[in-house]
Amino acid sequence: MAEVTLKPTGNFDLTVEAETITPDNFAGKTAEEIGKILVWQGPEEYPLANYFDVKGDGGSSAEDTTIVVDGDVPRIKRIGEGMTAGKILIKGSTGMHVGAEMAGGEIVVEGDAGSWAGMEMKGGLLHIKGNTHDHLGSAYRGSWNGMTGGRIVVGGDAINQVGGGMSGGEIIIEGNVKHFCGIRINGGLIVVKGNAHRTVGAEMTGGTIVIGGNIERFTPGFELEDVEADIKFEDIACTGEYKKFTGDYAIPQKGKGTLYVSCANNECL
Repeated sequence: MAEVTLKPTGNFDLTVEAETITPDNFAGKTAEEIGKILVWQGPEEYPLANYFDVKGDGGSSAEDTTIVVDGDVPRIKRIGEGMTAGKILIKGSTGMHVGAEMAGGEIVVEGDAGSWAGMEMKGGLLHIKGNTHDHLGSAYRGSWNGMTGGRIVVGGDAINQVGGGMSGGEIIIEGNVKHFCGIRINGGLIVVKGNAHRTVGAEMTGGTIVIGGNIERFTPGFELEDVEADIKFEDIACTGEYKKFTGDYAIPQKGKGTLYVSCANNECL
Protein backbone atom coordinates (compact mmCIF):
# COMPACT_ATOMS: atom_id res chain seq x y z
CA MET A 1 0.00 0.00 0.00
CA ALA A 2 1.34 3.45 -0.96
CA GLU A 3 1.78 5.97 1.85
CA VAL A 4 1.49 9.75 1.65
CA THR A 5 2.76 11.74 4.65
CA LEU A 6 1.48 15.23 5.41
CA LYS A 7 3.67 17.08 7.92
CA PRO A 8 1.98 20.26 9.23
CA THR A 9 4.05 23.40 8.62
CA GLY A 10 1.76 25.99 10.23
CA ASN A 11 -0.19 28.92 8.76
CA PHE A 12 -3.39 27.93 10.59
CA ASP A 13 -4.48 31.37 11.85
CA LEU A 14 -7.83 30.62 10.22
CA THR A 15 -9.25 27.10 10.16
CA VAL A 16 -8.72 25.14 6.96
CA GLU A 17 -11.54 23.23 5.21
CA ALA A 18 -9.74 20.13 3.98
CA GLU A 19 -12.37 17.72 2.67
CA THR A 20 -9.97 17.01 -0.20
CA ILE A 21 -7.66 15.07 2.15
CA THR A 22 -8.92 11.60 1.26
CA PRO A 23 -7.38 8.50 -0.33
CA ASP A 24 -9.92 8.97 -3.16
CA ASN A 25 -8.38 12.33 -4.06
CA PHE A 26 -4.74 11.31 -3.51
CA ALA A 27 -4.88 8.07 -5.51
CA GLY A 28 -2.95 8.18 -8.78
CA LYS A 29 -1.19 11.45 -7.91
CA THR A 30 2.45 12.24 -7.21
CA ALA A 31 3.55 14.13 -4.10
CA GLU A 32 3.89 17.26 -6.22
CA GLU A 33 0.37 16.90 -7.59
CA ILE A 34 -1.03 16.26 -4.12
CA GLY A 35 0.64 19.45 -2.89
CA LYS A 36 -1.30 21.39 -5.53
CA ILE A 37 -4.73 20.13 -4.37
CA LEU A 38 -6.74 23.11 -3.17
CA VAL A 39 -8.32 23.65 0.24
CA TRP A 40 -10.35 26.54 1.59
CA GLN A 41 -9.09 28.95 4.23
CA GLY A 42 -11.55 31.74 4.82
CA PRO A 43 -12.77 33.13 1.45
CA GLU A 44 -9.83 31.82 -0.61
CA GLU A 45 -8.49 28.51 -1.89
CA TYR A 46 -4.84 27.61 -1.42
CA PRO A 47 -2.72 24.53 -2.25
CA LEU A 48 -2.11 21.88 0.41
CA ALA A 49 1.60 22.62 0.16
CA ASN A 50 0.90 25.94 1.92
CA TYR A 51 0.10 23.96 5.07
CA PHE A 52 1.91 20.62 4.78
CA ASP A 53 5.21 19.16 3.70
CA VAL A 54 4.02 16.40 1.34
CA LYS A 55 6.04 13.19 0.93
CA GLY A 56 5.13 10.03 -0.97
CA ASP A 57 2.88 9.30 -3.91
CA GLY A 58 -0.68 8.02 -3.86
CA GLY A 59 -1.44 4.41 -4.73
CA SER A 60 -3.12 3.18 -7.89
CA SER A 61 -6.52 3.38 -6.17
CA ALA A 62 -8.06 4.75 -2.99
CA GLU A 63 -7.96 1.25 -1.52
CA ASP A 64 -4.19 1.16 -2.04
CA THR A 65 -3.56 4.60 -0.48
CA THR A 66 -2.72 5.46 3.13
CA ILE A 67 -2.49 9.06 4.32
CA VAL A 68 -0.48 9.85 7.45
CA VAL A 69 -1.04 13.28 8.99
CA ASP A 70 2.10 13.57 11.11
CA GLY A 71 1.12 15.93 13.94
CA ASP A 72 -1.69 17.81 15.68
CA VAL A 73 -4.09 19.55 13.29
CA PRO A 74 -6.95 20.90 15.48
CA ARG A 75 -7.39 23.78 13.01
CA ILE A 76 -7.97 21.44 10.08
CA LYS A 77 -11.61 20.46 9.45
CA ARG A 78 -13.28 17.74 7.38
CA ILE A 79 -10.37 15.35 6.91
CA GLY A 80 -11.65 12.16 5.31
CA GLU A 81 -15.04 13.58 4.43
CA GLY A 82 -16.87 11.29 2.01
CA MET A 83 -13.97 8.84 1.62
CA THR A 84 -14.84 5.41 0.22
CA ALA A 85 -11.68 3.34 0.79
CA GLY A 86 -8.09 3.41 2.02
CA LYS A 87 -6.79 4.61 5.35
CA ILE A 88 -6.04 7.88 7.13
CA LEU A 89 -3.88 7.98 10.27
CA ILE A 90 -3.78 11.26 12.20
CA LYS A 91 -0.89 11.26 14.67
CA GLY A 92 -2.45 13.78 17.01
CA SER A 93 -5.71 15.68 17.37
CA THR A 94 -7.91 16.96 14.58
CA GLY A 95 -10.70 19.43 14.00
CA MET A 96 -14.41 19.24 13.29
CA HIS A 97 -16.21 16.94 10.81
CA VAL A 98 -13.48 14.28 10.58
CA GLY A 99 -14.92 11.32 8.68
CA ALA A 100 -18.20 13.08 7.93
CA GLU A 101 -20.24 11.18 5.34
CA MET A 102 -17.49 8.57 4.92
CA ALA A 103 -18.67 5.45 3.11
CA GLY A 104 -15.70 3.12 3.52
CA GLY A 105 -12.08 2.75 4.57
CA GLU A 106 -10.58 3.53 7.96
CA ILE A 107 -9.67 6.68 9.87
CA VAL A 108 -7.62 6.51 13.07
CA VAL A 109 -7.20 9.65 15.20
CA GLU A 110 -4.55 9.14 17.88
CA GLY A 111 -5.63 12.25 19.82
CA ASP A 112 -8.93 14.12 20.17
CA ALA A 113 -11.46 15.12 17.52
CA GLY A 114 -13.75 18.12 17.25
CA SER A 115 -17.52 18.20 16.96
CA TRP A 116 -19.55 16.50 14.22
CA ALA A 117 -17.11 13.59 13.78
CA GLY A 118 -18.55 10.81 11.60
CA MET A 119 -21.56 12.92 10.74
CA GLU A 120 -24.07 11.04 8.55
CA MET A 121 -21.48 8.27 8.15
CA LYS A 122 -22.47 5.46 5.76
CA GLY A 123 -19.67 2.89 6.18
CA GLY A 124 -16.09 2.23 7.21
CA LEU A 125 -14.39 2.63 10.57
CA LEU A 126 -13.68 5.84 12.47
CA HIS A 127 -11.51 5.23 15.55
CA ILE A 128 -10.87 8.23 17.81
CA LYS A 129 -8.47 7.18 20.55
CA GLY A 130 -8.96 10.30 22.65
CA ASN A 131 -12.09 12.38 23.34
CA THR A 132 -14.54 13.95 20.94
CA HIS A 133 -17.12 16.71 21.19
CA ASP A 134 -20.79 17.17 20.31
CA HIS A 135 -22.86 15.48 17.58
CA LEU A 136 -20.76 12.36 17.04
CA GLY A 137 -22.34 10.28 14.23
CA SER A 138 -25.38 12.54 14.12
CA ALA A 139 -27.43 14.32 11.45
CA TYR A 140 -26.71 17.74 10.04
CA ARG A 141 -28.89 20.52 11.40
CA GLY A 142 -32.18 20.47 9.52
CA SER A 143 -31.82 16.78 8.64
CA TRP A 144 -33.48 13.82 10.38
CA ASN A 145 -31.08 11.19 9.09
CA GLY A 146 -27.83 10.63 10.96
CA MET A 147 -25.38 7.77 10.73
CA THR A 148 -26.64 4.88 8.57
CA GLY A 149 -23.70 2.44 8.57
CA GLY A 150 -20.13 1.75 9.61
CA ARG A 151 -18.58 1.82 13.06
CA ILE A 152 -17.31 4.63 15.30
CA VAL A 153 -15.10 3.82 18.29
CA VAL A 154 -14.13 6.49 20.86
CA GLY A 155 -11.48 5.62 23.45
CA GLY A 156 -12.41 8.50 25.77
CA ASP A 157 -15.50 10.66 26.28
CA ALA A 158 -18.06 12.12 23.91
CA ILE A 159 -20.25 15.06 24.91
CA ASN A 160 -23.78 15.87 23.72
CA GLN A 161 -26.20 14.36 21.17
CA VAL A 162 -24.21 11.25 20.28
CA GLY A 163 -25.87 9.50 17.33
CA GLY A 164 -28.65 12.04 16.87
CA GLY A 165 -31.06 10.71 14.23
CA MET A 166 -29.02 7.53 13.77
CA SER A 167 -30.64 4.73 11.76
CA GLY A 168 -27.78 2.25 11.30
CA GLY A 169 -24.22 1.41 12.16
CA GLU A 170 -22.51 1.21 15.55
CA ILE A 171 -21.05 3.72 18.01
CA ILE A 172 -18.91 2.43 20.88
CA ILE A 173 -17.75 4.87 23.56
CA GLU A 174 -15.33 3.67 26.20
CA GLY A 175 -15.85 6.73 28.40
CA ASN A 176 -18.78 8.98 29.34
CA VAL A 177 -21.43 11.04 27.56
CA LYS A 178 -23.52 13.98 28.69
CA HIS A 179 -26.89 15.11 27.29
CA PHE A 180 -29.26 13.61 24.67
CA CYS A 181 -27.26 10.51 23.80
CA GLY A 182 -29.21 8.68 21.08
CA ILE A 183 -31.80 11.40 20.60
CA ARG A 184 -34.30 10.50 17.83
CA ILE A 185 -32.48 7.31 16.81
CA ASN A 186 -34.52 4.82 14.82
CA GLY A 187 -31.90 2.11 14.20
CA GLY A 188 -28.34 1.06 14.85
CA LEU A 189 -26.46 0.51 18.10
CA ILE A 190 -24.87 2.84 20.66
CA VAL A 191 -22.80 1.35 23.49
CA VAL A 192 -21.54 3.68 26.24
CA LYS A 193 -19.32 1.90 28.73
CA GLY A 194 -19.20 4.84 31.12
CA ASN A 195 -21.81 7.20 32.56
CA ALA A 196 -24.51 9.33 30.95
CA HIS A 197 -25.91 12.53 32.42
CA ARG A 198 -29.51 12.80 31.15
CA THR A 199 -32.10 12.30 28.39
CA VAL A 200 -30.63 9.08 27.01
CA GLY A 201 -32.78 7.84 24.11
CA ALA A 202 -35.15 10.79 24.08
CA GLU A 203 -37.62 10.47 21.17
CA MET A 204 -36.07 7.18 20.00
CA THR A 205 -38.32 5.03 17.79
CA GLY A 206 -35.93 2.15 17.08
CA GLY A 207 -32.37 0.94 17.53
CA THR A 208 -30.54 -0.07 20.70
CA ILE A 209 -28.64 1.87 23.37
CA VAL A 210 -26.53 0.26 26.11
CA ILE A 211 -25.31 2.26 29.14
CA GLY A 212 -22.73 0.41 31.22
CA GLY A 213 -22.38 3.12 33.85
CA ASN A 214 -24.84 5.33 35.71
CA ILE A 215 -27.59 7.47 34.18
CA GLU A 216 -27.92 10.51 36.41
CA ARG A 217 -31.36 11.58 35.14
CA PHE A 218 -33.39 8.85 33.50
CA THR A 219 -35.70 9.69 30.59
CA PRO A 220 -39.30 9.26 31.82
CA GLY A 221 -40.80 7.80 28.63
CA PHE A 222 -39.38 4.27 29.09
CA GLU A 223 -40.92 1.10 30.49
CA LEU A 224 -39.07 -1.78 32.12
CA GLU A 225 -39.47 -5.04 30.18
CA ASP A 226 -36.97 -7.53 31.60
CA VAL A 227 -33.51 -8.15 33.04
CA GLU A 228 -30.87 -9.77 30.83
CA ALA A 229 -27.28 -10.84 31.47
CA ASP A 230 -24.16 -10.72 29.30
CA ILE A 231 -25.77 -9.24 26.23
CA LYS A 232 -23.89 -9.40 22.93
CA PHE A 233 -24.21 -7.75 19.54
CA GLU A 234 -22.05 -9.71 17.10
CA ASP A 235 -18.48 -8.95 18.30
CA ILE A 236 -19.58 -6.35 20.91
CA ALA A 237 -19.99 -7.95 24.34
CA CYS A 238 -21.54 -6.19 27.34
CA THR A 239 -20.98 -8.27 30.45
CA GLY A 240 -23.07 -8.11 33.62
CA GLU A 241 -26.78 -7.73 34.25
CA TYR A 242 -28.84 -5.11 32.42
CA LYS A 243 -32.35 -3.79 32.86
CA LYS A 244 -34.09 -3.80 29.51
CA PHE A 245 -36.39 -0.85 28.79
CA THR A 246 -38.43 0.06 25.72
CA GLY A 247 -39.40 3.55 24.64
CA ASP A 248 -39.65 6.42 24.09
CA TYR A 249 -43.37 6.24 24.88
CA ALA A 250 -43.50 10.02 24.83
CA ILE A 251 -43.60 9.59 21.04
CA PRO A 252 -47.10 8.22 20.29
CA GLN A 253 -47.98 5.78 17.50
CA LYS A 254 -44.39 5.09 16.47
CA GLY A 255 -41.97 2.20 16.87
CA LYS A 256 -39.98 1.81 20.06
CA GLY A 257 -36.29 1.31 20.70
CA THR A 258 -34.47 -0.73 23.32
CA LEU A 259 -32.44 0.74 26.17
CA TYR A 260 -30.22 -1.51 28.30
CA VAL A 261 -29.04 -0.04 31.59
CA SER A 262 -26.50 -1.60 33.98
CA CYS A 263 -28.23 -3.07 37.04
CA ALA A 264 -25.19 -2.64 39.28
CA ASN A 265 -24.79 1.07 38.49
CA ASN A 266 -28.49 1.98 38.45
CA GLU A 267 -30.04 0.28 41.47
CA CYS A 268 -32.66 3.01 41.90
CA LEU A 269 -34.32 2.35 38.52
